Amino acid sequence: MAGNAEPHDNELDTLLAFLAQQRYVLKLTAYGLGEDQLRLRPTASELSIGGLIKHVNATEASWIDVVEGRERRQDPSSYTAGFTLRADESAAELLEDYEATGHRTDQVCRALGAVDAPVLMPDDPWFSGRREGYSLRWILAHLIAETARHTGHADIIRESIDGATAFPLMAAAEHWPPLDWMTPWTPPERSR
Repeated sequence: MAGNAEPHDNELDTLLAFLAQQRYVLKLTAYGLGEDQLRLRPTASELSIGGLIKHVNATEASWIDVVEGRERRQDPSSYTAGFTLRADESAAELLEDYEATGHRTDQVCRALGAVDAPVLMPDDPWFSGRREGYSLRWILAHLIAETARHTGHADIIRESIDGATAFPLMAAAEHWPPLDWMTPWTPPERSR
């Protein structure tokens, strides 16, 4: 997936492709990092790459719960904890869970079918007065925006960790040859 969402002829496939592309570039920010590096907070914020992936995964899963009419999993009182990759959570499990959430999103949205299908919102104050006025289209657009916003955060954190940026990481992950304008990322030499 070379940096762009695949083109499609219908709106649902297009929205799902853009969400998948944003998930992919967020996961790329973790490419080549060790467990400890995923927890690093090298900027002025409290964010880490592992914590961002954990948060975005939980957010997407929670919204798909809403689409299915289930109670939301996210507990607002644990919002800050949702940005922290705990010591007992591994990178492999984190990425595997995020992959599973993406598959679930695709299945649920395809089963619903129509992007203008109404979705009953939770009884939260920010949805008052419009609980039935949201659509699957709105939810997917919201998830794309949420994922893109946090991918930008993760890009900055990754560059602060080892200087890696999006296209060289993508080139390394996808095994591109060196180009005139860009060399695939390689792990920095470790001091001995």
